[in-house]
Amino acid sequence: MRDIRLNHIEEYIHSRKNVTLDELCLRFDVSKNTIRRDINQISEKGTIQKVYGGVVSNPELVSFKNRTIKNQSEKHEIGRLASSCIEENDLIFIDSGTTTRYMVHYLDPDKPLTILTNSLDVINGVSSMPNVDLFVVGNFYKRNTESFIGLDDPRSLDKYNVNKAFMSVTGVSDTHGLTNSDPLEYEIKKIISEKAKKLILLADASKFGKSTLLTYAPLSRVDTIITSQALPREYQEFCAAHDIEIRHAHPDEEQNRKLNAPGAGF
Repeated sequence: MRDIRLNHIEEYIHSRKNVTLDELCLRFDVSKNTIRRDINQISEKGTIQKVYGGVVSNPELVSFKNRTIKNQSEKHEIGRLASSCIEENDLIFIDSGTTTRYMVHYLDPDKPLTILTNSLDVINGVSSMPNVDLFVVGNFYKRNTESFIGLDDPRSLDKYNVNKAFMSVTGVSDTHGLTNSDPLEYEIKKIISEKAKKLILLADASKFGKSTLLTYAPLSRVDTIITSQALPREYQEFCAAHDIEIRHAHPDEEQNRKLNAPGAGF
C-alpha cells in the first residue's frame, strides 16, 4: 500500500510542479509526519526537491524507468531507423539514454562491428552477439540513468576512431545546441561528439525547443536527426541551412498497441 501511495504522490507532484505539504496531506489523507517520511523517501531518487513548506518537481531527473516508458513506440521506431544506418565493420558509439537503448532491438547479430558505449542496456543487449567487439566507457555507474559516467583521463578516448556516434539529449535548441544536465555525462558526450566522423542525434519530438545546463555540441555539428514527428519550422530551416538530414519515425497503430501493452518494453 505504501509503495502505491509513494508512486501516486510522485506522479501528483510532477503533474502540479510544486505543492505544499498541507496540500499533499489533504490529497492523500495522511498526517504531516507521514507525508514528510514519504517525501524523504521519494527525494532520495532525485526526481523531486524539498523546499520550505513543500516540494517541487525536478523534471530533468525524472526516473529512468518513467522516462523509458514515455513515448515508447516512437522510441522503438527511432531505434529501428538508427540501426538501419549501421554498416558492416563500423566503429560506433551508442550513447546512454531512453531512446538510444532501443537500437539494440534492431541490430543484426551477424553484422561485424565495434561498439563503444556507456549504456548498461546496450552492454547487456550486445554482449552475447558473437560478431560485436564491445568497449565500455566510464568508470562510475550511475543507477538512475543505468549508465557509466566519468573518465580518469579524457585522453583515453583519443585512441578510438568513431565512424558514427548515436547521441541522446535532454534538450535540443537551435541556440544552445545539444544539452544535458550531468557534468560527468557531458564530458563523455562532448569528447565523442568532437571525434565522430558522423553525428546522429536520436531525439523524440518532446526534446526540441528545450535546453538544460550544459551544451555538449552545437546543433550545426549534427549530420542526421532521427525523430518522431515533423520538427517546428525554425528547426527545419536550420537543418536545411546546415545540410542536416532529418528522418522521421512513424510507428503504426498496431505497433503502438503492442508496445504499450502490459509487460511490453525492453
